[in-house]
Amino acid sequence: MNAELLKQCEEKAKSWLERNYNDETKEAVRKMLENNDKTELIDSFYQNLEFGTGGLRGIMGAGSNRMNIYTVGAATQGLANYLKMQFPKLKQIKVVVGYDCRNNSPYFAKTVANIFSANGIKVYLFDELRPTPEISFAIRHLGCQSGVMITASHNPKEYNGYKAYWEDGAQLVAPHDVDVIKEVNKITDIDNIKFEPNSSLIEIIGREIDHIFIDKVKTLSLSPDSIRRHKDIKIVYSPIHGCGAKLVPMALKEFGFDNVIKVDEQFVLSGDFPTVVSPNPEESAALDLAIKKAIATDADIVMASDPDCDRLGIAVKNEKGEWVLINGNQTCMVFTYYLIKKWEELGRIKGNEYVVKTIVTTELIKNIAEKAKVELYDCYTGFKWIAAIMRENEGIKSYIGGGEESYGYLIEDFCRDKDAVSACAIMAEIMAWAKDNGKTWLELLQDIYIEYGYSKEKGISVVRKGQSGATKIKQMMSEYRANPPKEIAGSKVVLIKDYHTLTAKNILLGDIAKLDMPTTSNVLQFFTEDGTKISVRPSGTEPKIKFYIEVRGKMNTRADFYDAEAKANEKIAEVIRDLGV
Repeated sequence: MNAELLKQCEEKAKSWLERNYNDETKEAVRKMLENNDKTELIDSFYQNLEFGTGGLRGIMGAGSNRMNIYTVGAATQGLANYLKMQFPKLKQIKVVVGYDCRNNSPYFAKTVANIFSANGIKVYLFDELRPTPEISFAIRHLGCQSGVMITASHNPKEYNGYKAYWEDGAQLVAPHDVDVIKEVNKITDIDNIKFEPNSSLIEIIGREIDHIFIDKVKTLSLSPDSIRRHKDIKIVYSPIHGCGAKLVPMALKEFGFDNVIKVDEQFVLSGDFPTVVSPNPEESAALDLAIKKAIATDADIVMASDPDCDRLGIAVKNEKGEWVLINGNQTCMVFTYYLIKKWEELGRIKGNEYVVKTIVTTELIKNIAEKAKVELYDCYTGFKWIAAIMRENEGIKSYIGGGEESYGYLIEDFCRDKDAVSACAIMAEIMAWAKDNGKTWLELLQDIYIEYGYSKEKGISVVRKGQSGATKIKQMMSEYRANPPKEIAGSKVVLIKDYHTLTAKNILLGDIAKLDMPTTSNVLQFFTEDGTKISVRPSGTEPKIKFYIEVRGKMNTRADFYDAEAKANEKIAEVIRDLGV
């Protein structure tokens, strides 16, 4: 154990006992100091929980590196100070505050509302938990300058988080992201945080916004006739103990679907997520209960949203009647294909339309867009970047849709964060549309592969917790930069993109081009001769480094699907061995 680090953490912890923290916090700190095992003490105090460009996210508990009312308070005070600097002539600055199902979420949200109001800022506070996209919508609808959502999305139950939004309903981007961080970092003393509320500036909102939001979502429907003909398709839905329980069934009903089967055990709202190990629809086990219900009811499709209802996972039946999990790339590809196809059918393609994907999402989406002569934007991971492109094009070009491989999609432009409410409704519509065209969902996917080429993707996350883990992740990225692979799975690396230096190095030609991106990001990409793409990036919200693997193949008929899949899996296994992960 690093003796100097331990000494620093002990001194920092002792200072918490001498200052105006509440008794509960002080007692938790005393226990850490008295414990012979200093692991928790070091992890809780070795750094300040960083207010990053997306806000806060961390394990709940006492300490400078934990989510608690003091780290949340400092973030809110800093944001309040920044808002007053940015809108000095505005008679009344307004914000929206929402929260999810997690433990302490209502408490943190109330704390946020109190601090904003104490700073003279009008607060619209939701009466109960609500989906993240509804908070984004409400910011725009109510003409607010900012907003905060208390959520840790799909992280484990020990976590909570704080998402900060700007007046367009999107998470912060330059220059506001960096400038807000500066203001937050200035809050070094909790006595500078105004905790005492001005209750007259806090307005409770709820059902009235729900109905307005759902009415807007309903306008997204592109195939109402298909829904009328197949309104009775059996849809199994799970909110995985979270916010989707509030609005997804309502949205499906408004679209016209009248056979929604709830996974009752997971409609129990709980921050302990009692029926799952991880409340993440990217994890197959999170859909186990829903698939069990689907088998029992002979359902047509399974849909599940994460705790703050901004991600969607689905499962469908294959030709044998077996349930198959669909990955985020496949879902994003089907969304893009369907939206473009329907826009074409409805005569909406005028030549100024665009779709957006992230750089780690399947390249097949580029093929779909190019064939339809629809512009494609590639952006960094995270919906704030998709929202930034929407903001740049507002009033100039028409947004069709955008998404990312991590199960997030946004079909509408009246919201500026990924939205599982609208995604569930449109996915059910796609199911009805496929039936109308004599196809199963899986056959629709297979036909896309036949037309645009086959791809198979796999994501791998290597978890490295605590201070030592953060160091190991940095070392891994440094090693990949210093000694990049020359060959992966038997195919030569021909292109390396480094978004940290914003350079693209063509290995064959030996030249280096500049990448046109709004800022730098700690991401590396390797492209091989046979079309394989590998992306490597440390997570911005979790203690892990992520690998995104995409390999290419070919399909001539639906019958080729499983052979193409088997070959792709073999290729992916080779890639994983060569990367050593």
